[in-house]
Amino acid sequence: MEINRPDTPSSHPEPADFSLVLGGPLFQLLRQSRLSDDALTLVHRRIFAGIVITWLPLLLLSMWEGRAWGRNNTFIPFLLNVEVQARFLLALPLLLVAELVVHMRMRRALVNFHARHLIPDSDWTRFDAAISSAMRLRNSVVAEIVLVVLVYTVGVVSRDYVVVDANTWTAGSAGTVLSLAGWWYTLVSVPIFQFLLLRWYFRVFIWARFLWQVSRIKLQLMPTHPDRAGGLGFLANTVHAFAPVLVAHGVLLSALIADRIFFGGATLPQFTVEIIIGVGALVFLVLGPLIVFTGQLARAKRVGLGEYGVLAQGYVRAFDAKWVRGVRDPDEPFVGSADIQSLADLGNSYEVIKTMRYVPFSKETVLQLAVVTLVPLAPLLLTMISLEELLKRLLTAVF
Repeated sequence: MEINRPDTPSSHPEPADFSLVLGGPLFQLLRQSRLSDDALTLVHRRIFAGIVITWLPLLLLSMWEGRAWGRNNTFIPFLLNVEVQARFLLALPLLLVAELVVHMRMRRALVNFHARHLIPDSDWTRFDAAISSAMRLRNSVVAEIVLVVLVYTVGVVSRDYVVVDANTWTAGSAGTVLSLAGWWYTLVSVPIFQFLLLRWYFRVFIWARFLWQVSRIKLQLMPTHPDRAGGLGFLANTVHAFAPVLVAHGVLLSALIADRIFFGGATLPQFTVEIIIGVGALVFLVLGPLIVFTGQLARAKRVGLGEYGVLAQGYVRAFDAKWVRGVRDPDEPFVGSADIQSLADLGNSYEVIKTMRYVPFSKETVLQLAVVTLVPLAPLLLTMISLEELLKRLLTAVF
């Protein structure tokens, strides 16, 4: 079995900019309402509009009903409901910021497939078809309608997802009937947030589907590439664009646990399993799509070890015969001979192939994404230990 390697640079034109977020009915609506431009740079306007629509009415209505800060024997008043504040004041803006970050970081990602000559000339049609398919799915009106339907069916049915107890600011005077703030929360605020969240999952699906289609092409991988991924190492850089999405999920998880601690009497260690599973699932959500290249990377490593093993065997035999067995010109000096450097270079190339990964990302990438997701949970440590004691222990550990 041979590795598909480029003989000459590709004559195919460089791919156009690729964007997971620059399209769709909502994007067109935002452009028409001047909340976005063609480059998604008006993110501050979208954040302001999002907060005004989702959070501000809840504050005003709960104040009018006397449920903003604990009047009328409310168990969890609006302003003390950590999860609601985190959802609309932190997570929602992060999801909107993520659109700009993903667009800027990934728009030129596909250029690397051209610049590194990874796509054979005969398969550029399939590569272009995969791009076109992804763009059609991104711009799909039907897809966003389905998301809206899901939000207003499954989402509305589960409206109590963020409520710790029935006696909260969302409940009316009868306890079981929604207050005005509760109705706005159920029919407007939560559906908007859930739609944004589901749309991000849909975009990750588009990205995963595109990468799977590319993985069906016999890529021209180089097993000796120093990125230890056959030349696909650039894909690991694209996942960092999703950092704001991971932070937003970390904020939601942290706020969910905070409400249970503050109002339910729980403690942080009780949520260890949930935190591990949640962080693991989120990291896999971002890195999982890259696993589709495992088959090609494994094949490239296996074939590379075989081919370079044969090459090394022939070279070391010739080196041994020349310098050890004495089959050489007696006047040729050993010191400074290029043969020594060539032997070392060949050994380095073989070592690169031996350490080649089966996925186009490293352990460091996994750790970085996990840390990013866990950062919003750090303040919860203060529920177990005072800030003074925490700082003292950190200083002791460092110095």
